[in-house]
Amino acid sequence: MNTLFYIIIIILIAQFVLETVLDYLNAKRYEHNVPEELVDVFDADEYLKSQAYQKTNYRFGLISSTFSLLLTLCFLLFGGFEWTDQLARSISDNPIVTALLFFGIIMIGSDILTMPFSYYSTFVIEERFGFNKTSKGTFFVDKLKGWAMMAVIGGGLLTLIIWFFGWAGSTFWIYAWALVTIFTIFMNLFYSKLIVPLFNTLTPLEDGGLKTKIENYAKNVGFELKNIFVIDGSKRSTKANAYFSGFGKEKRITLYDTLINDLEEEEIVAVLAHEVGHYKRKHTIFNLVASILLTGITLYILSLFINSPQVSLAIGVSQPSFHAALIGFGILYSPISEITGLIMNHLSRKFEYQADDYAKNTYAAIPLITSLKKLSKNNLSNLTPHPAYVFMHYSHPPLIARIRNLKSA
Repeated sequence: MNTLFYIIIIILIAQFVLETVLDYLNAKRYEHNVPEELVDVFDADEYLKSQAYQKTNYRFGLISSTFSLLLTLCFLLFGGFEWTDQLARSISDNPIVTALLFFGIIMIGSDILTMPFSYYSTFVIEERFGFNKTSKGTFFVDKLKGWAMMAVIGGGLLTLIIWFFGWAGSTFWIYAWALVTIFTIFMNLFYSKLIVPLFNTLTPLEDGGLKTKIENYAKNVGFELKNIFVIDGSKRSTKANAYFSGFGKEKRITLYDTLINDLEEEEIVAVLAHEVGHYKRKHTIFNLVASILLTGITLYILSLFINSPQVSLAIGVSQPSFHAALIGFGILYSPISEITGLIMNHLSRKFEYQADDYAKNTYAAIPLITSLKKLSKNNLSNLTPHPAYVFMHYSHPPLIARIRNLKSA
């Protein structure tokens, strides 16, 4: 076993320890006093329910993350990758077909092994706390659709990238980057139109008071908006959300039906104003460009290591290959991904403040504050997260920080 093998083991264990410590610190704050500005979010019984929900997820998360770590370590230590590689090679000696079989076996096998955890989370924990609306049929059909999408989209991208590698050698990363860039832009434009309908039903927002208020606001701020859709989120959960997608003529606002049921019209417009703020402040374009640049950097670094047999051998296979090196590189690169993730989370939290400010300045602060409180209440959110956990994981500022920002001059 080469040095990189032990480095991979250390990285996996170190990441697990870090996440476990962060989860523990966060859990220790469940009992903290709620800030004065948030005392009206929950009544006494609701707050106890919120704490119970957080504690249950904490314990369950510890069990599921431990299982995932042990599964990965056993796969590394007892030749799981070698067995999978030999099985794929026994079916085909074509490098592209072998790679597709290798990743297909690993990803679907992993999903099957961890499926009991997602099933328990959905049908026991979420059910117990009143969130789950997913039927068992929908749960398994979603899994099959997910596998089909992974095979078609993921398999198609991987096929082209491996072909670029065989054709262009070490400069394959340039062509792979161009491919991923085109795919990323395409998905940003058409994800809601092409992918979301595979899982949910989207319907145009009906004419009425809400639509009129949204259109009047959009007109006042010079935001051309023709696509306002309602998604049947209640098909799977009582939790509410809204999101903005696309740009140019393909931009659209999607409101969950649960959001429309939970909030007043003024509050929904305030939430939409926040989403418009992201567009007006160019956050959507920034995130797209940043994602493309980070992908290019990652692919370039991959090109420097992909031909090194040691990277393949580090996961325990006997024959170096592109697909084995991709697995080894992915784990070895993960500490760098953590750092770039921290930077992107920091910028995302900053962008949330800016979008809140935009909504406050172009619409009103109060309905946005009340909507945030209602959404936190309905989702049984943690009102007292640990700062270290926020720093590492939150893409949005905690509720108390957003409310204080909205109330500031």
